[in-house]
Amino acid sequence: MQAVLDEVVRQLSRFTPTAAIDILLTAIIIYQCIMIVRGRRSAAMLAGLLILVFVYLGAVYAKLELLRTLLATLAPYTAFAFIVMFQSEIRRLLARIGQRRVIGWTSRLHRRETVEELLLAIQQLAQQQIGALIVVEREVGLRTFVESGVALDANVSRDLLLAIFHPGSAMHDGAVIVQGDRVAAAACFLPLTMNPELMRNLGTRHRAAIGITEEADCVALIVSEETGRISVAYRSEIEYNVTINRVQDVLTNRSVTSTLDGRDEALVAQKEEENA
Repeated sequence: MQAVLDEVVRQLSRFTPTAAIDILLTAIIIYQCIMIVRGRRSAAMLAGLLILVFVYLGAVYAKLELLRTLLATLAPYTAFAFIVMFQSEIRRLLARIGQRRVIGWTSRLHRRETVEELLLAIQQLAQQQIGALIVVEREVGLRTFVESGVALDANVSRDLLLAIFHPGSAMHDGAVIVQGDRVAAAACFLPLTMNPELMRNLGTRHRAAIGITEEADCVALIVSEETGRISVAYRSEIEYNVTINRVQDVLTNRSVTSTLDGRDEALVAQKEEENA
């Protein structure tokens, strides 16, 4: 017993502040990787790779030379396969790390008039049950997606947004991207989320809203054309049936953390109402 205690004391003496920082940073990176792949198809692929690792270790332990040789031959190519299979997750992880703001940075919507115009447009679109998708850029640029649409570079205004999303408009399909206090482009194509938990339940507009927030730190505002309900997507998550005050909180950066309690219940209620 004394020998065990002596060994514990000896190991604790090696636990320096540098070791603590090392462990903390490693834990943060592992946690971010888990959060990135959680609930996506890549989680199953990662589990498959871990199973192959355990199979290889088992083959070495049991001296199964043929199986060990086969896996050892494939091992050098796993790095390339890892990059190909998880390229979107790696890109998302690097973007998330780059999104960490210096204290004092806020949303790019500097003018109160811009927020007010967005709120008025969203409210009227919801009242008229006109489908809409508006993406507000923050720190990570959306130039790639802006170039996929029709360039406008116009002041943000309610009338402009209503004209864009009017059902008879040539640009009502796709998303509007707002950069700073300007409408950069309309009819933009956005990536769809591949989260299997959401793919079965959401329409294209909502999936695109979540998909763009998986790529950048932007905020996506969605109006359902079936129900007129307003939704907000941020940080790969979505809030359903929010109030206009909640939209204002998100746009002004007063409350950008999603309150997702009861998300599944809200989604079920929304689908039941749409199918009624």
